[in-house]
Order: sequence, then C-alpha cells, then structure tokens
Amino acid sequence: MTPARTATGNATGRGRRAARSVGDERELAILATAERLLRQRAFADISIDELARGAGISRPTFYFYFPSKDAVLLTLLDRVIEEADAAAGDVLDRLAEDPRARWRELIGRFHETFGAHRAVVLACAQVRGTNAEVRHLWAAVLERWVQAVETAIEAERRRGAAPDGVPARDLAIALNSMNERVWYATFAGDGPAVAERDAVDVLRDVWLSAIYRDTDPPPA
Repeated sequence: MTPARTATGNATGRGRRAARSVGDERELAILATAERLLRQRAFADISIDELARGAGISRPTFYFYFPSKDAVLLTLLDRVIEEADAAAGDVLDRLAEDPRARWRELIGRFHETFGAHRAVVLACAQVRGTNAEVRHLWAAVLERWVQAVETAIEAERRRGAAPDGVPARDLAIALNSMNERVWYATFAGDGPAVAERDAVDVLRDVWLSAIYRDTDPPPA
C-alpha cells in the first residue's frame, strides 16, 4: 500500500531530514496541540487561537503554516493514513504463507494505528459530510485499500485457496466498509459496538468467512 499525499502544501514526511528547522517544530507543535485538544472536545469547538497558543506561537504566525483549522485536520488525517500504510507494509504480499494469520495481522495493524489516533479518526468521520477535502482524501485512500484487498482476494482465488463468488471488488468494498463502521462504533461508543479487545478477532473471522466461506485457507 502506498502512502497517501495531500494537496495542502503541508505534506507529511518533513521529519525525514536530518535536522528539523524551527518551522518544522512549530508545525508539529500545532498538529500535536490539535490532536491533544481533539481528545478533549469536538473539532468544531477548537479555535485557531487555542491551536496557536498551544504551539507557543501567535495567531498570525499560525497562518504561516496552515491556511485554516480544516487544513490542520486534513494534515493530521494524512499523517494517520501514512502511518497506517507503513504499518501494513508487505502483509498482503505474504498472504499465502498463512492466510488466517496474515489477514489478522493486517486488520490488527490498522486497528492499532487508528486506535492510537482515534480522536483524529473520529473528528474526520464527523466532519466528512461538510468538509469536501477530508471526504475526497478518505475516498481516495479507501479506494486504494479496496484495490489492494481486491487484488489479494483474486490471488487467493487463482491459487485455489478461496472459492469463486461475488466479484472480488464488491467483496473488498463491503469488507473495508464494515471495518470502517465497526471501528467508528468501537472508538466512539456509538450504538451497538464490538468491545475493543475483541474487534480484531471479530473482523478477522468475518473476513475469513466472506473470502473463504466454508473452506480452510491452506498455506502456499
């Protein structure tokens, strides 16, 4: 899975340089302040003055780094996505080694990343209906994840580990969408929710049942 990039001008990955500039440190301070405040209250209730004050800068200086409060949230989401992609690594490339273990590993790595940044994930889910940039970024990333899972399902079918059935793309869409909803309900405590300690195993079992049905996926 390839890390996503945004068009905000605050692309992630600046920390790859050997030394950070003052500007980098201030930008990271704004982002850290935003994530901390999101753990305490809704995104709509956070002001630019609070973000600037938490980062130790003035309001005018804030605008040197971000054009708006929404841009801060978008950058936070971009960073979480990049972290999730890095965590996923080459798990799907190694799927045939042990399908049951690899699917669980993949779901577990995403669960761990999103859980570590649940305040950002929940805030983005809540503003997605009104924030076109967040909506478009998430849609693009979800499409990429769907394509990766679709390719993996097709590969499992080709090697005879998974039976033919509904189109692999439709199955990948349904499974990714299920994960998204289950994680949101679990992290937000929104309606019926799977206990967080059980979420990975529950999702893994549903994925295995949907992809392999009554068969026991053999290793390559």
